Amino acid sequence: MPTQAEKAKTFRALHERDRAFIIPNPWDSGSARLLESLGFEALATTSAGFAFSIGKADGAVDRDTMLAHAAALVAATDLPISADLENGYADDPERVAETVRLAAEVGLAGCSIEDVPSGRDRKPYDLSLAADRVRAAAEVAHSLPFPFTLTARAENFIVGHPDLNDTIARLQAFQRAGADALFAPGLKTRQDITAVVGSVDRPVNVIMGLEGAKFSLAELSQMGVRRVSVGSALARAALTGFLHAAEEMRERGTFTFADGIIKYAALNEQFA
Repeated sequence: MPTQAEKAKTFRALHERDRAFIIPNPWDSGSARLLESLGFEALATTSAGFAFSIGKADGAVDRDTMLAHAAALVAATDLPISADLENGYADDPERVAETVRLAAEVGLAGCSIEDVPSGRDRKPYDLSLAADRVRAAAEVAHSLPFPFTLTARAENFIVGHPDLNDTIARLQAFQRAGADALFAPGLKTRQDITAVVGSVDRPVNVIMGLEGAKFSLAELSQMGVRRVSVGSALARAALTGFLHAAEEMRERGTFTFADGIIKYAALNEQFA
């Protein structure tokens, strides 16, 4: 198994290529191992997908539980893993920095930090505080003896404040604060994506798997995107299949959902 330092170097190198790579988001150890078997080069956790898997809403998982989940995925695969650590589980920059330190201790190659507080009626932190939080996180990330990749996220497009100029201003501030990669989830148009990519000099992550976001990996590469994630989309796809099967049994009393699903022996062999 590669060491944490080796995985961190591999992960950082993926961002330095002249094309985008897909970093899919498993929600448990089994899905992580399946994604590894398909040849993906790195993985990222999904806070929502994991929360759904344990019967909770996104944002309702505490830091210790999320880090234990991340550690389980690290143990399940040889691939580099970056963790979705929401807002760092704190408003205070020092506590966000502590979250990054703990993330490194569980074997991760990187993590992402959002710029919104927890809760339902969220709006982004004041830009000065948001940048201070990234700066504190980056100081910890860059003090490590390997290239731990810190991704700073500007969340306003997905919390009801779709202001592209503010998104760009935030990402530029996060870049100055020391973020290694940048991410503005919710961008769906070519114009918005290229505007963001062209405004910064750090690798940009874009999320696909959202309604209205239909670009291919090749198209995103041409736009200058360097990393493509899918958030909770894989977990939701799996749960969609589960619900359709359960609804068929409950409403029709039939079991045709089993036609064409992966065979028990084939799946069992993957985990043997």
